[in-house]
Amino acid sequence: MAMETILRIVKESGLLELDQAGLDAFKARGAQRIAAADACIYRQSLHATDGVLYFIGSAAGEKGLCLVSTKALPSGMEGASARIGGISILKASLSPLSAKRLREVFPFTAPVSLRERTTTIGCGDRLGLATPGHVRAAARYEVAPVLAQQSIRELTLTGRDFPGVVADATFLVFQEGYELGYGADGDHLKTIADIDTALAAGMPMITLDLSDVMSAEPAFWSTGKVDEEFARLGADVQEHVLEAYADKTFRAGGSSVRLSALEAKRCALMYLRALDFSREVDAHIRARRGDSYDLEISIDETTAPTLPEHHLFIAKELGIRGVMVSSLAPRFVGEFQKGIDYIGKVDEFERQFAIHCDIAKASGGYKISIHSGSDKFSVYPAIGRHTGMRLHLKTAGTSWLQAVLVIARADPALFRRMLTKAKASFEEATKLYHITADPANVPDESGLSDAELPRLLSARDSRQLLHITYGGLLNDPGIRAEIFQTLSANEDLHYAAVEEHIEKHIRLLGAARRA
Repeated sequence: MAMETILRIVKESGLLELDQAGLDAFKARGAQRIAAADACIYRQSLHATDGVLYFIGSAAGEKGLCLVSTKALPSGMEGASARIGGISILKASLSPLSAKRLREVFPFTAPVSLRERTTTIGCGDRLGLATPGHVRAAARYEVAPVLAQQSIRELTLTGRDFPGVVADATFLVFQEGYELGYGADGDHLKTIADIDTALAAGMPMITLDLSDVMSAEPAFWSTGKVDEEFARLGADVQEHVLEAYADKTFRAGGSSVRLSALEAKRCALMYLRALDFSREVDAHIRARRGDSYDLEISIDETTAPTLPEHHLFIAKELGIRGVMVSSLAPRFVGEFQKGIDYIGKVDEFERQFAIHCDIAKASGGYKISIHSGSDKFSVYPAIGRHTGMRLHLKTAGTSWLQAVLVIARADPALFRRMLTKAKASFEEATKLYHITADPANVPDESGLSDAELPRLLSARDSRQLLHITYGGLLNDPGIRAEIFQTLSANEDLHYAAVEEHIEKHIRLLGAARRA
């Protein structure tokens, strides 16, 4: 019955008689969905090639990739098929295998390298549902979204994998008819084995987290200890570091950066091993993808901010090693905590940030990457100004919080259960995420009316509580199922909430409107 209803929509709309130009005209008018009974077709997904009509359809609350034709349908996709009144229809499952075939037929649904795009926005999507909101916001500005972005930590906590993450983005890009290009990021990866898993899933961007191969301790060593350990390095390494950096001043745009002999030695002890690993990883990725990849170097997972002189040392050594860096993420002064605005003195952040930008511009022009970048509204104007919009802004949990906000509005009872579970999961979650929220400051939900619940998503403590406890919530079978059911039933509200929030990020950065 479901397939018959979808086929009836196709026939009544005359879609099989239209070529792609006709479909494009049809897509330009009318609502997002063409609906009948308990089925619908997503209008922007309508595409035709080789006599086959492709679109995303939904019946009885279940989405699928639909193929309809008067002739035999192509193979390679999983799903249920039927032939009704001389017309063949396949409702393919939204699986990685079907996504792979869809990317072959419609290349715009495949993630690509965004190295040549000036402004990129990482749009982490923990549920695999938020892409329509992301692309609707990005499409209005001169920015390129990285839609499939997940770390190993997030995959573990959400029960997903890289092929599934890329598949979810593939189908939703197709659903939206978004043809401007998007990226996919294996985020905060530390091993070549994990990098290979992301590359095999078709992810062109790798964020290499160097925290496990960097040596943080020398940052706190005495002069004597630094000298002692530096003397243990090879003679050729010592000679290079002292000749290239010790007591030298470097010009980088409008900034001047000086490395003392002590700081040059300290940098060698902290970073050289990690930089050698960067070269190994870069060569490994290039051997598999040619030049079509984006390598981001992440040095932000540290307790202390990245000093400008350290950034300069790292940039120069990456250049010496021939590492093809698309973006680099320092640890900035102040606090970039999850899901809330910047904590610190904005003027001091801007002063140091300007130097980091000058170093990047003088070192090949890679993008400065801002990690934990969501909701940092007070510093976005400075970030956009000093980078000249050549930047990568990485967000993740803020889109999850928009989903939680929709649940608070649409299903208060579910939200109350989620808040109770989040409080129980908080201590475990803080082992993985650094925040300063105090659950004791979160009001008892039993004392709040339904109308008051959404306000908790604007309060710092409850916002961070819900941000980092997504693992506990999504690993609760009952709550997980209801989260997806509620967001499916309120899909338009969900898309709009994500779109509005991400657009605020882009607008405050100062991105130009797309012509």
